[in-house]
Amino acid sequence: MKPLKLSKHDLYVLELSDKIRDNYDSLSLNVPVKHSKRSLGEIDIVAKKGNRFDLYEVKCSYRILKAKKQLSRIKKYLKLKNARSFFYCGNSKALVTV
Repeated sequence: MKPLKLSKHDLYVLELSDKIRDNYDSLSLNVPVKHSKRSLGEIDIVAKKGNRFDLYEVKCSYRILKAKKQLSRIKKYLKLKNARSFFYCGNSKALVTV
């Protein structure tokens, strides 16, 4: 059987999860967000530490505005007002709070 080839985006998600894993109790990768039968998108990483949630959006290139829009829409839908949001650019390895 042929091994699965990961996309550049998926490799960046795994890279970031390895970097932040020790700071959290649990990590969930590529979490789909659905409402009824409609897909609202996907959160690349949902990290949990105690009662606190952190959401991470990974992009291959520096597209922080798109990441910010996605994160705010999903936070609003999931009613996660206190969750922190982060953007990770795989190309430049930059991690930014949004």
